[in-house]
Amino acid sequence: MSVPYKTPLAVCGGLDAISVMEGRTAVFLGLRTVVYAAPDLAASKAWWAAALGVEPYFDQPFYVGFNPGGYELGLDPAADPSAGPRTYWGVRDITAAQAHLIATGAAVAEAVQEVGEGIKLGTFRSPAGDLVGLIENPVFKLQPAPADEGDGPGR
Repeated sequence: MSVPYKTPLAVCGGLDAISVMEGRTAVFLGLRTVVYAAPDLAASKAWWAAALGVEPYFDQPFYVGFNPGGYELGLDPAADPSAGPRTYWGVRDITAAQAHLIATGAAVAEAVQEVGEGIKLGTFRSPAGDLVGLIENPVFKLQPAPADEGDGPGR
């Protein structure tokens, strides 16, 4: 099914892009989080700290979180490495985003749940079988890359 596409509006410099289709604002705000399986949490934490050049901002036995360039890179010791990393798209209202995905044919893979500090996440399967993660994170603020680190790829 083809969706009529009108002029995209984009705010450059790493800020959210807004697409207008049929007068509606896009559901996804942008990529926010990637979570990697970490069966050996201590080894994974040490490797990522060395690779990123920063220490984790959140460090618990059930989850370790880094904040490279203003995005979340998480390590989950309970995740299955064979499933690959999980990516989460930011949304303003996860309840509305969930209803939208289901209305377009997605199925719930993992129900939306609050994980602390008002942060809610859930995962869905697209009709093609893709895993789509959503995160509503009221504390997320997109941070610009520090000037002394250069622009790097994709900036």
